[in-house]
Formats: sequence, structure tokens, C-alpha cells
Amino acid sequence: MEAIKFQNTVHHDRILIVFIFLFVDLSLCSPSQTQGELPYMTSDVKEVAGNSFDYIVVGGGTAGCPLAATLSEKFSVLLIERGGSPYGNPWVMEKRYYGFSLIQTDEFSSVAQDFKSGDGVRNCRGRVLGGSSAINGGFYSRASEDFIDQVGWDKELVKDAYTWVESKIVSIPELTPWQTVVEFGLLEAGILPYNGYSLEHIEGTKIGGSIFDVWGIRHTSADLLKAANPKNIVVVLNATVKNIIFEGNGNATETTVKGIMFIKSDGTTDQTYEAYLNQPKNCTSNGDVILSAGALGSPQILLSSGIGHREHFKKFNIPHVLNLKGVGKKMKDNPSIAVFVDTNPQNRLPDPPQVSGIAKDLKFIIEGGIIPTGFNATRMPIAAKIAFPVSEGELKLSSTDPRQNPSVKFNYLADENDLDDCANMVHLLERVAKSESIAFYLGVKPQNNLMTSTDGQRKFCKANVRTYYHYHGGCTVGSVVDNDYKVYGVKGLRVVDGSTFLESPGTNPMATLLMLGRYQGVKILREREHV
Repeated sequence: MEAIKFQNTVHHDRILIVFIFLFVDLSLCSPSQTQGELPYMTSDVKEVAGNSFDYIVVGGGTAGCPLAATLSEKFSVLLIERGGSPYGNPWVMEKRYYGFSLIQTDEFSSVAQDFKSGDGVRNCRGRVLGGSSAINGGFYSRASEDFIDQVGWDKELVKDAYTWVESKIVSIPELTPWQTVVEFGLLEAGILPYNGYSLEHIEGTKIGGSIFDVWGIRHTSADLLKAANPKNIVVVLNATVKNIIFEGNGNATETTVKGIMFIKSDGTTDQTYEAYLNQPKNCTSNGDVILSAGALGSPQILLSSGIGHREHFKKFNIPHVLNLKGVGKKMKDNPSIAVFVDTNPQNRLPDPPQVSGIAKDLKFIIEGGIIPTGFNATRMPIAAKIAFPVSEGELKLSSTDPRQNPSVKFNYLADENDLDDCANMVHLLERVAKSESIAFYLGVKPQNNLMTSTDGQRKFCKANVRTYYHYHGGCTVGSVVDNDYKVYGVKGLRVVDGSTFLESPGTNPMATLLMLGRYQGVKILREREHV
């Protein structure tokens, strides 16, 4: 009876929220339309080759776009992206094609690039302006207060940066029928309290923000370039950075960055081009090359440039520049388990997550969606991840071709603590997946045959571990970069992206990476004001 009373109460609250949403002006639920136009973009690398800029941002992804837009307010910026434009591509821009970009990939030009870790787990990375914000589920949720305290960020500036992003690309989602059912399933499994719509990372069940607007259009980080000063920024697409160029003065006491060397993404590695940092006279503070190429791309570029452990470069004949042993280390990916609640593929409309269950002191994150397994087939997984894995791995070069994936192994569940957590997570995941709410929606009988053996759960975890696509590390703060994201021992080089994280913030890192790009851009502008 108590369970029935509880469900009725939640049901009443849900109806009330839906009722309120119906009377909200839809313009309030969608990003601001007062932004400017996109800056100049080109795929002709010769237009920028040989030119100099105050800042060169490598990677037009989740962090790189807001960073470049912010820096352009006062300085000239080159934003270089290895992929093409997301605009006009329905697989990127339209919610009804969510997940399609992940099922058809190729070696050099698809918007998602496949890679398989040394663990044998398939994964992918964004290869398009907007980065992974152009191929993900669009769920937007901030980092926890504890995370912000741990990294030592300025809380007021963090709040301002989040707000800046949210005013431009984040919407309040209107729950689909399946997301409402998932919401009830989470509550039925005891993931409480019910927090309604919230951008905060808090215990319980909540509706998050979305970068899909109410018309089903995705707003990637590329949209933030509309806030850039168009006179100060150039975006070059389909150009892949091969390595960083350093000053040739061998007598210098500090390694100094001069610029970047890059190739056409569909060209050859032998035909290279260069772009440089401005060298203003009578100025003690120059600009930077800033790597925002992601947890695989940024450490790969550092290693390709001779920055990393000395032993790593011998087989590739790369001149060693700096013995920074942390490059490529502390690679982590959140172990995930997914169960399908449907029995067979069907031709349902894809449905990205809009609701999240956050449990066990923020340790477990559970969401559900509908994902395509082919162009005419979808499945309905409920998936969970461990938020704070102990196990970590390493990234190494596999080739000197910058378009090829580096070699990475995450060592999923190698630590016994992770395996124990996974066993506990599976028990909770099953309670959601086999809830009465989900069974009723699917028209099947509720199942009570939960896996009760811890040993069985541990074996299930080892056999079925997968990615949640939230891999991070490789250029971590305190190991490769300092608290200002400057690479140790190098003048004019920073890294600003998920490779700097020791853990993945919030339900997923997208919101915090968007914020970080804006945050670091504002900090750099303020620093230059006082020079």
C-alpha cells in the first residue's frame, strides 16, 4: 500500500509539472535567439597557412568553441578543427536522428571516429565542429559543488560561465513518454528524492537540461561561436594538427612555442602547413597555443611534438623536447553496464536521455534511452556508470599520422573496489530495468528474478563492461598542466579540455567542459588586462 501511495504522489507531481510546462512560453524553454552570426569558416588551409594569431585553439569541440569565442573578444584567434561543419547535417542537428552518426563511421571523414581500447571495448570520439557535443545525447548537468571545491575554481566565475553557456544553447526538455516511464522506474527503484527539473548534480532522480531545443534541433558548442567577435576569429575546418612548433633557440632556458604544423584532413602527412603565434614587441605576455582536442587528441599532440616520457619516442623517431612523464597517464573511462528492456529490435524513434538517477552518494548514474542499432532498428537500454573509478590506464602513440587513433587502454574494473561497486550497481540497475512502470509500458509481466549472487554480479560486470563515453585524463592538472592549465616547462602552451580532469564531473562532462572553455577564456582576458 505504501508503494502505491508513493507512486500516486509522484504521479500527481509529474502531472502538475507537465501542466505547468504547457502554460510556459516555449521561447523560455529554448536558447536565446539574439546571438550573432557564425564567424568566417574555411576548409582552404592555404588561407591561414603562414599567418600569425594571438591565440591558436586546437580543436573546435566542447571546450574549444567557447574558449575561442571568448578570447576573440579582444585578441585574434585561429580555431583549427580536424572535422567539418555540423550545420546542414541532419544526423547531427536533428533529434530524430540521434545516434545515427555513431553507426556509420569511416577512417577519415565521418563526424564520429571509432576507436577500440586495448580492453576490447568499442568507443568513439567527435570529429566535427562542436566535437562530442555534436554526437552525444545532449544531456546537460553541472558539476557537483564538491568537484568545484576540489579543483579550486572561482565559484562566482564558474556560475557566470555556466549561465553564459545556458543562456545560449540549453533548453528545458519536454519529456517523451519513454522518458517519463524511465523517471517512474528510477523512483520505483528507490532513487530518491525526486528533484524535478534541475541543472545541479544532486542525489536522487531529476530531469536535466538539454542542448536539443523544443523543436528537436541540437545546439552544439559550435553555436557559441556566434558570440565571438567576427573580426578577430578565423575557423579552419578539415585541418588536423600534426605537431607543435617550438622556437629554434637551443640556448633558451625554457621551451617556447612558436606555432603549429598541420595537414589537410583528407590530404597526406607529407604536405604540411604552419600557423604562428604573434610576437608583439615590448610585451612581456604573448598568446598561447591551447590544446582543446579532447582526452585522446591533446595527449596525442603532445606526444607527437616530443613532450612526454623520453622512452616513448625512440620507435617513432620523434625528437625529444621535454621529459614530461605524466602525458598519456591517468587515463580513465567510467565503467558502464547496460541492459536492454526490450526483447527484440523495433523501428522506434531514437530517444536521448532526459532523466537521470543519481545514487549512492553520487557514485552511480543511471539513464535510459532508445538508440539505433541500424537505420531501421532501435533498442531500449537502461545504462549505469560508476562515477569515481579507481582503475586507470595509459595512452600511447600508435602512428605518426595524426589522423590515426592513438593506442589507449583503460583497464576497466582492474581494481577490486571498482568490481565491488559494479556488482552493487548491477543490483540497482536491475531494479530499475525490471520495475513495474517499465514492464507496464512494454506490456509485459514484471520480473522479480534479480541477480542476488555477488559473485554472479561480478562475473556479469567483467563480461559486459562497456563505455559511457566519458573517458578523461592524459594531461591531468598537477601532472601535465598547472592550475592555470599551462603545460609545465613550456612557455606559450596550455591544455583546456577533458584530458585535464582526474574525474568526470556531474552526470556527464559536457556542461562543465562548455563552462571550462568560457571560464578559462575570461581568466586569460583578465590576466592580460593586468600585464
